[in-house]
Parts: sequence; C-alpha cells; structure tokens
Amino acid sequence: MKFIISFFLRKVPRKYLQLFSHVALRIVAIFYKGSKVECPICESKFRKFLPYGRKSRSNALCPKCLSLERHRLIWLYLKQKTDFFTKEAKMLHIAPELCFMDRFEALENLDYITADIESPLAQVKMDIHEIPFEDNSVDIIFCNHVLEHVDDDLKALSEMRRVLSPGGWAILQVPFFYPLPKTTYEDKSIVDPKEREKAFGQDDHVRMFGEDYGKRLASAGFNVVEEKLIDELSADEKSRYALPEKEIIYKVIK
Repeated sequence: MKFIISFFLRKVPRKYLQLFSHVALRIVAIFYKGSKVECPICESKFRKFLPYGRKSRSNALCPKCLSLERHRLIWLYLKQKTDFFTKEAKMLHIAPELCFMDRFEALENLDYITADIESPLAQVKMDIHEIPFEDNSVDIIFCNHVLEHVDDDLKALSEMRRVLSPGGWAILQVPFFYPLPKTTYEDKSIVDPKEREKAFGQDDHVRMFGEDYGKRLASAGFNVVEEKLIDELSADEKSRYALPEKEIIYKVIK
C-alpha cells in the first residue's frame, strides 16, 4: 500500500487525485476497520490509518475523509481554541482540502468560498498572487501547504492580508523538513524537478521554509500567533488521532 500511494502521488496530477482518490480509498477503508485510531473530523475508527506521502509515512491518511495528521490537529484546534463553528464569518479556503470542504460548507455560520488555481472542486479559479476579492472582504482564510509552491510567497501573503477584514485571521501551514534551516531557502535558477526535490524537499516546491517562517509572515504585516496545541494534548490523544509529532499552527491576524 505504501508503494501504491507513493506512486500515484508522484505520477498522477493533483486535480485527478482530488476527483477520484476518495472513491477508491473508501473501498480500501473496509479492510481497515477497527478501533485503535479515530479521525476527529469524520469520527470514523480504524485499526490504523493508511500510509501517505511521496516518502511514505505510516498511519497518516484517514481512508474515509482523507484527513492527514495536520488536518486532524487543525480540526482539534478549531474545536478547542476558536469560535470557528459558531461565529458568523465569510471564509476563503485556498487549495481546499477534501476532508474539510463538505463539513465547512454545511456550517450555517459560514459564508464559505473555495478557490484554487487548478482544482476542479473549487468554486473560484484564482491565482493567489492576484486574489479577485475586494479589500477587507473576508474574515477567515485557510491556505495550507500552498506557499511552498508559489512564485512569490511574500506577494501572496500581501494579497491575503489585503482581503482580510480588520481583526480577521488566517491559518497558513507549510511543510517543514528537519533539521530546519535557519532561514528560508529559495533559488529560482533551480528548475529541474530532481534538483528541486534535493533542494526543497519535493519536486514541485520552489522554497524550503526555515526557522524564520514566523518572521516571514510578520514581514507581510500580520500579527503572528504560534499555536502549540500539540504540546497540550495527552499521549493518548496524540496516539488515538495519529497527530504529527511536532507541528506549530501558524495563525495570523490582521
């Protein structure tokens, strides 16, 4: 299973994975029934989660809703630390994750908009460098595992800040490859996919974020809050929900 999933992630374009992967994995889920792990998003239980990643991680992917470790942590954070599920807000979800989309769409308190440059599932086709929304027009933005792909992450951050309303907030997660470099590394001259994988951790990444990620967010004019919910959870919760070993949730506020 590790080889199969890794192969599809490397060889099949993302837009096709989004359209068809959830159907195949729901069949696979039948063979993973159990009670050792639980997805807090879809509330399904399994003997273990599926492996996931180009460099495969075991016990990572929920076969029902397709949540990964980071998604489950974000869901717990929203439940435990925010009024996300109750306060009326307009939300822009950039590169929307399948595990969240239907659930966010169903929330009566949210005016929920999805956007992506290529995803067939998103409502709005959008380049993050030029967000087609007015200044101060949205209250919440989710943009996870996107900034490592875009040509100019600082321009993208500036655009997100522009469209956020005063007091609005965003969750902006990126992948980290340990040990972290002190400063974010990018080199536009590296275009070969194999060389990009060596330099940035994945062949479709254009930068590797470092210890300065929080400062990089702040340079766009945000107030940055580094939420460390993972350190507050018990060992049983971390194991049962199969959460990341270390993951800071980067919440920024305008």
